[in-house]
Amino acid sequence: MEMNEIIQQRRAKLEALKARGVSLPGAIFASRTDIGESLANFEEGKKVSFAGRITAKRLHGKVEFLDLKDRTGKIQLYIKADVIGKDKFELLKEDIDIADFLSVKGELFKTHSGESTVKVEEFVLLSKALRPLPEKWHGLKDIELRYRQRYLDLVANEEVKKVFLARSKIIQAIRKFLDDKGFLEVETPMMHSIAGGAAGRPFKTHHNEYNQELFLRIAPELYPKRLIVGGLDRIYEINRSFRNEGVSTRHNPEFTMLEVYQAYANYEEMMQLTQDLIACVAKEVRGDTKITYQGKTVDLTPPWQKRSFYEMVKQRFDIEPQDETSVMIEKLQQKGFAKDKNRLTRSQINKIIEDILEQDMSASPTFVTDYFTNLCPLAQSKKDNPLLSERFELYVAGMEVANAYSELNDPIEQRKRFKEEIKELEKDEKKDVDEDYLLALEHGMPPTGGLGIGIDRLVMLLTDQASIRDVILFPLLRVGK
Repeated sequence: MEMNEIIQQRRAKLEALKARGVSLPGAIFASRTDIGESLANFEEGKKVSFAGRITAKRLHGKVEFLDLKDRTGKIQLYIKADVIGKDKFELLKEDIDIADFLSVKGELFKTHSGESTVKVEEFVLLSKALRPLPEKWHGLKDIELRYRQRYLDLVANEEVKKVFLARSKIIQAIRKFLDDKGFLEVETPMMHSIAGGAAGRPFKTHHNEYNQELFLRIAPELYPKRLIVGGLDRIYEINRSFRNEGVSTRHNPEFTMLEVYQAYANYEEMMQLTQDLIACVAKEVRGDTKITYQGKTVDLTPPWQKRSFYEMVKQRFDIEPQDETSVMIEKLQQKGFAKDKNRLTRSQINKIIEDILEQDMSASPTFVTDYFTNLCPLAQSKKDNPLLSERFELYVAGMEVANAYSELNDPIEQRKRFKEEIKELEKDEKKDVDEDYLLALEHGMPPTGGLGIGIDRLVMLLTDQASIRDVILFPLLRVGK
């Protein structure tokens, strides 16, 4: 049948149910248990009550078999006309469909074939579905439809549901790890008066009452560091951030980050924390630190290898940390990159270089260190070489997963770097110096290690998903498709 005809039929059934005096939503039977729990602790003859969605329906004369599914599992229902009554059996047969929701009460038993089943004594219709569930969801050609109608994707594809259950478990494991180490979870603003904390094009909005332009945060970084100034020495935030930029298999304009800050620590201590955290989460979620990602074997067992950004860039592009921006562009162009560019900011140059180097990374987790100071406006410089910063980025299976600094806590140097950064921006990207943040630094911030981990990418890694859209329940999609 055509979809319109199916919908019309189901609407007619809904009207028929109302005419029979069926009131929706129906009342759920008390003492309801999870299907999975009852299956795990199966006891023949035990009285149970369940609630869930009908996923299959099979009629055999005066007996009907249904499959009922909740979040924990699926069980067969055995319904006889002479047990529930002729009228209710007719209602079940004629007006209740696959995808409807039922509450049932009955007794557990096993069929001759050994299938766990409920002999239904009573049932109540909880909700009527006016559209059918997809029969062959995996056969759909338009993958975007799965993202747009994620609710159907979750119903039809158990593997998709497992990914998002794992995502939740990953975040729970992160929280437990940090809580156990004495870190305090905090929440900082998502709307900022100045677009700061990281390089990126912001989303803009407007607050009517204050008649004030605001920006959705690119990164929360400058706010947690204010809290370090205030004496909250160990903090973390699992936050939503926004960048008004491109979309790819690794980028969504709205994404989730973990940011961790620890007073009296530096980037090397953040390196140890990163190893321990990710290895711990992998064990919790995957049961092992040795995993497979997109056909590559990845061993997350610490310690992890290190590579020097300075050495890689020198070898590949002959770029030096003291080079002016124009010189970096020229050297990139000589190697066949950024040929159509005659002006780039330092952060854009850094992004081009990182994208190229990313292709050379092994599957093994790798800390990339020795970033140029002029590419790291928020990081401390190395004492023995001020042209390089105390920063690392973590790559796993060729994908950037984390970024960390020994945080710059000198307000005079920070002001200078903010001004240099602003000077390079295009006219439509211009922003102000964050004076309130500098004011906080002037009151004194202890040496601090800061770490950012991309939650979405970490979930991709630990669930073996190639696209960020497969680990975000509702990724941003173009309107009108």
